[in-house]
Amino acid sequence: MTPRRTRGAIGRGTDFDSHDFGRPAKRSRPRTKDRPDYSGAETARVITVDRGRYHCRMAGGDQHPLLATKARRLGRRGVIVGDLVRVVGDTSGAEGTLARIVQVEPRRTELNRTADDTDPYERPIVANADQLVVVASLVDPPARPGMIDRVLVAGYDAGVRPVIALTKADLADPAELIALYEPIDVPIVVSRPDSDLTRLRELLAGEVTVLVGHSGVGKSTLINRLVPGAGRITGRVNDATGRGRHTSASAEALALPRFDGTGGHDPGWVIDTPGVRSFGLSHVRPATILAAFTDLAGFTVGCPRGCDHHADAPECGLDGAAARGELSMARLESFRRVLEAVDRPEEYR
Repeated sequence: MTPRRTRGAIGRGTDFDSHDFGRPAKRSRPRTKDRPDYSGAETARVITVDRGRYHCRMAGGDQHPLLATKARRLGRRGVIVGDLVRVVGDTSGAEGTLARIVQVEPRRTELNRTADDTDPYERPIVANADQLVVVASLVDPPARPGMIDRVLVAGYDAGVRPVIALTKADLADPAELIALYEPIDVPIVVSRPDSDLTRLRELLAGEVTVLVGHSGVGKSTLINRLVPGAGRITGRVNDATGRGRHTSASAEALALPRFDGTGGHDPGWVIDTPGVRSFGLSHVRPATILAAFTDLAGFTVGCPRGCDHHADAPECGLDGAAARGELSMARLESFRRVLEAVDRPEEYR
């Protein structure tokens, strides 16, 4: 039999027989649908992320710190501050050791934002938070209700309990902002540089709480008072722009000291986040906001189909409830202001 003459990449005009090229060798490790079982691996909490390294604290026991990297099997899946992860390898936390994150536990909650209201991509901020503290300063920089509302919306969407913290009350009267948000039934804490933080400590005890706000509003200052030795860098506001300077480069979770005023609660965690200039809500749907205002939802049962519950919505059940005195106008207006932050962002800015 005359060998076939083939022209190809191996060499032009080369004579070879197809039998010279046997079948590819079998893989040394056959494919399988079985996946490694890491249910028995130790659990840790991610407290900060730095250039591909994950600083964690072991869950339970002495909660000693350790450094870890992400296993290749996790692919492009992100690991963020607050995640509970399974770790293998050297989990002693000794200097020079490096554990490996092999599994991310399902998240109870996930706080997200987008770059702006036209950006379709969600950016996770923290995982497994129970509470969200919106930090706003009364002056330097002045509070922006629009920003507060937008962060509240993100909190409602994530299913975390919101709290508002108003700082620098030694420089301005908080009464106007308190009156604006009291109808929403969100806890409001007011602080000065030397004020008693007992109320805030009570709210934080035993919970995982994330602090969000503009740069320069005093998040790091609050955390330094809540967690002695935290050493979070504080900054000042630019005199020309009225904006704060970023002092926290990345999110970081810090263990709270035990608070005696709450009985047997676990101390809890507080998560400091970098200051934000904007808070996009393109990932949030208006129905999420109504669901968060549980006392209002019942009044919308008789609304016309497609009612958006805004002030110009014809025959909205919320207006009827307010007219009958079953719903205060202050709370209705507060709800609609928060709703417009996501539903009509172009009018809200």
